[in-house]
Amino acid sequence: MTLTEKDIHDARILVVDDQQVNVSLLTEMLSSAGYTQVFATLDPTVVCRMHRETPFDLILLDLQLPVMDGFQVMEGLKANSADSYMPVLVITAQPGHKLRALQAGAKDFVSKPFDLVEVKARIHNLIQIRLLYGRLKVQNLELERQVLHRTAELQESEARYRALTELATDWYWEQDHEGNFTRVSGPVLEMLGMRVAALEGVTPPSLNDGWHEGGRTAMQERIRSRMPFIDFLLERTRQDGSHQAFRVSGTPMFNNRCDLIGYRGIGVEVRL
Repeated sequence: MTLTEKDIHDARILVVDDQQVNVSLLTEMLSSAGYTQVFATLDPTVVCRMHRETPFDLILLDLQLPVMDGFQVMEGLKANSADSYMPVLVITAQPGHKLRALQAGAKDFVSKPFDLVEVKARIHNLIQIRLLYGRLKVQNLELERQVLHRTAELQESEARYRALTELATDWYWEQDHEGNFTRVSGPVLEMLGMRVAALEGVTPPSLNDGWHEGGRTAMQERIRSRMPFIDFLLERTRQDGSHQAFRVSGTPMFNNRCDLIGYRGIGVEVRL
């Protein structure tokens, strides 16, 4: 986020003072220093409207003003701005006002009578900070937009993956980190006699009935180790004495903090 001197000199600056001599002194000083967009007003009541319509990168604000003092102007700026950064450099002849001005949201202050070298240095530094803050805000908004766009793409990709998987296999399944089924598609109830508690509000039956222990134990060990598994052979003998065999594959699922959130996989009935 490199800034050039042209970026800084093109910043919009507003001088607010009820004394024309001070306004002339500051605007001439800024123009001679190379600043190209310098504005001024003797009326503090119009500052908030001017900043709302076309925001300034820096406002040089005198605190001792008629009708509406500098502290009231800053309160108005805070109330009417969507930007949390209030670009105000206060001008004061009262040393006791400096701390109060900073607490009210001013970014810096200069004292009367002016030291023009000091004023120019403070203005340059504040504009540089303001412009960098603005660029950082834009970059953050762009990053948020990209994250939202990428998230939407991933969700679409996930939906396509599930749809294709469900078409290409006998059933598709997902489990949470405790092993409870959270999503099942396909004729699982007809083929396995299983119900999904999270989806149907019923207590699932034991999976021990009729299942041959070898393949099921090996697959469960893979799940406990958070490892993927491919084509594990699961066999069982049903109550009527008939035999069933399945090839089951699964892969772990993790969230963006790399915590295991469950497994998902596919199953196909096979004939041995």
